[in-house]
Formats: sequence, C-alpha cells, structure tokens
Amino acid sequence: MTASTASPKKKEEKSKEDKISEIMADGATTVKMEVDYSSTCDEKLPVAKSLAEAGKLEEAMELLSGLEKQTRTGCDTHSTARVLVTIVQLCYNAGDFTQLNDRIQDLVKKRSQLKQAVAKMIAECCTFLDNIKDKPTMLKFIDTLRTVTAGKIYVENERARLTHRLAKIHEKDDNVAEAAKIMQELQVETYGSMERTEKVELILEQMRLCLVTKDFIRTQIISKKISTRFFEDAKHSELKLKFYRYMIELGQHEGDYLEICRNFRQVYDTPCIQEDAEQKVDSLKNIVLYIVLSKFDNEQSDLIHRIKTDKVLDDIPVYKSILEKFITDELISQADFCQQYEAELRQTAAFTRSEFGDKRWADLKSRVVEHNIRMMAKYYTKIRLHRMCNLLALSENETEDCLSDMVVAGTISAKTDRLEGIVDFTQQEDPLEALNSWSSNTNKLMDLVMKTTHLINKEEMVHKHLASGTIAE
Repeated sequence: MTASTASPKKKEEKSKEDKISEIMADGATTVKMEVDYSSTCDEKLPVAKSLAEAGKLEEAMELLSGLEKQTRTGCDTHSTARVLVTIVQLCYNAGDFTQLNDRIQDLVKKRSQLKQAVAKMIAECCTFLDNIKDKPTMLKFIDTLRTVTAGKIYVENERARLTHRLAKIHEKDDNVAEAAKIMQELQVETYGSMERTEKVELILEQMRLCLVTKDFIRTQIISKKISTRFFEDAKHSELKLKFYRYMIELGQHEGDYLEICRNFRQVYDTPCIQEDAEQKVDSLKNIVLYIVLSKFDNEQSDLIHRIKTDKVLDDIPVYKSILEKFITDELISQADFCQQYEAELRQTAAFTRSEFGDKRWADLKSRVVEHNIRMMAKYYTKIRLHRMCNLLALSENETEDCLSDMVVAGTISAKTDRLEGIVDFTQQEDPLEALNSWSSNTNKLMDLVMKTTHLINKEEMVHKHLASGTIAE
C-alpha cells in the first residue's frame, strides 16, 4: 500500500518539475495553459487600480501579488502578463520608483516565471523612460532593467536599446570612454530576433564611439560584422554613407590610400549621391586624389584606368589632367607639377595645410618620383646615376633610397654599380626559375643521350645479325 500510494505522488512531483524546466528552458516559446484566469483578472485588476488611485498602493500590490502567483502557477501567460504590466504601471503612476525597481527584480526572479509575461513587462517599463525627468532616477531605473535582462535571450532587443540609451547619456555628459565601453558589451550581430536594420545602426554606433576614442583597431574589427551586401538596397543609402565615411576616417588614420579610394567609390555609386551634382563631383575628386596617392601595383593600375573612363571627369579638367599624367608613359616634371596643381590641391580636404595634409602632399610628390623611375625602367636598360638624379630633381642619396624601396617592393628590377655610377634596369632572372630551367635542360640532355645509346645498340645488333648471316652462307 505504501509503495502504491507513493508512486503517484512521485510521478506528480516529477511532472511538475518537468513542466517548470520546460517553462524556464531557453528555447521555450509557448506554455500550455492549465487554468484560464482571464475572468479573475477582469474582476481584480480594476479593484487594484482603484486602490492605487485612492492612495492605497500597498493594498493594491498585495492583491496583485496573490493574483500573480495564481496566474503564474496556472501557466496562464496572457493573464500573468496583464498582472505584471499592471504592477509596474501602478508603481510608476504613484511615482514610487524605489518600489518599482524592487518589484521588477522580485517578479523576474519568481520560480517558474513565464518568459512572455516578463518580456511584456520589460517592454512596458521601457515606455516609462521618456517621461522620467530626474536623471539619477532614470539611471537607477535603466540599471535595474539592464540587470534583470542580462543573459536573457527573450529580452535581448530591449537590453540593447537600454544600453544604447545609457551610452548616449554618458556621451552627453562628456564621458565618451564609458559610453564606448558600454556599447562594446553588446554583441548585436548574434541577436536572432532583432531587425537587420537596427543591428546595423547599433554596430555603426559602436564604430562611431570607437573612432571618437581613437580605438582604431577595435573599429576595424567591428566593421567586419557588417556585410556590405546589406547596402545594395537603395533604402539603406543613409546607413551606407555613414558606414563608408567611418571607413574613410579609419583609412585616413591608417594611411591606406587605395582602401580610401575604394570607399569613396562606394560613396560615389550611392544613388542619392549620384542625384546630387555637387556631392557627386566632390566624391569623384577624392577618388582621383586617393588613387594617385596609392602606391603602384596591379590593382591600383587597373582601378586608375577604370576611373579614367568616367565621363564626369570632363567636368573637372584639372583632376582629369592629374589622372592622365599618371597613366601616360611619360616623365612628370616635379617643378611643373607643383606649379600647375599645388594651389588647387591645397584647397582640398585631403591636402589642407595640416599635419596629415602635409604628409599626403609629400606622399604625392613621392608617387611622382616613383612614376618617373618606372618610366625610366621601361625605356632604359642602363642609365647613369647623376643623369637619373637630374631627371628626378633629387639628390643622389634620395634617388638611391627611392630606387631601393621600389626594388624591395618588387615594383621594378634594378641593380646599381655604385663605383661606376650606373643603374642597370635589366630584368633579373629569378634564381628558382633559373634552377628549374637548368633541371629541365638536363633532363632533355639525358633523354637525348639515352635515345642515342639505344640507336647505337640497335645498329650494332643489326650489323651483328647481318654479319652472322653472311658467314653461314
């Protein structure tokens, strides 16, 4: 008898534990209702509101607490949500934020609390923030909401929005470092329930704060979280422009001119920029400036020729002329180049008279020198160093330094006989290729030797056979 009576009780306890586990599981989205408390809520919620309006908030909370326990244990999600929302509304309407914070924390910690009900309560609490005027009260309330939503997937969107709001408050107080630190905690790219547009907006906000705090490495890492295919839709043009302007700022710090050029091309190809004649021309000017600032390689050469085909260049003849000088296989006079273009280029943002502007101008002059050396390598096999210095308008040491850098980078092939003062641009054979060629020639030679030996042996056998036949006769 004892065993038989104990068995149903154990089964009942086990089923209840399984039910609680199901409710608390991360993947649970719906829970089967055991009792419908809608009519009870319709009866008691107005009573609680009346008590609260009469100044009897504690009595109202006591009534709602009992009702919340009933609906929660009965797995009535809709009714539980109504009760939780009513509790926070009454505390907020009474201006009792201390009790509101305590109630929120207490309700979330309740055993077998229903997730959908908590989500609705948190969403309701977020609507209170716009009407809270006292800053310390708001910060405390936000901190409470962020605490109870930490690690809960079903309220991750609300937590992200609360974090963004908190970051903006800190930034407004000139505490940008704290704002950036708070935003970095968010891993919004992993949020499955958040709209993609909102994800991108929050990631862009993280990038902006990192740039403000000069955290360029983290900016580069965060930028990889956004797929550029998202910007193919014209309705996201504003977000696209914001993203690429941040990338341009990052590229300017890194000094990666080719990457800056590519980012300006993305800005240039944006429909809203194409429709604005002034912004369109300004973007194309920057594209030209940064492509000529880029070091020569196959990618740069391909891109500069594609830019040259843009018909809008006819509207900016100065920039078209600069582009043509770097495409044409002719030497560029450094003095004439500076005289012709410096006044115009110094007025642009890229070459404005500042630390970065002066550096870019020096880099542009270096690109002119590198172009001239490539042209010399194309037309000369050998040239005297002093003649080269005259053509480049550089000292002998500067010419040797620039030549050495280009050889190391693999842009040209050259050898310098410093005793004779002669630069030899003859293409040097790669040692590995020479070894492969020697190996191939050796194999061919051995094949010929083997073939010759075989033919000799064949002739000997034929003559031996003929000789033996003659003797037999």
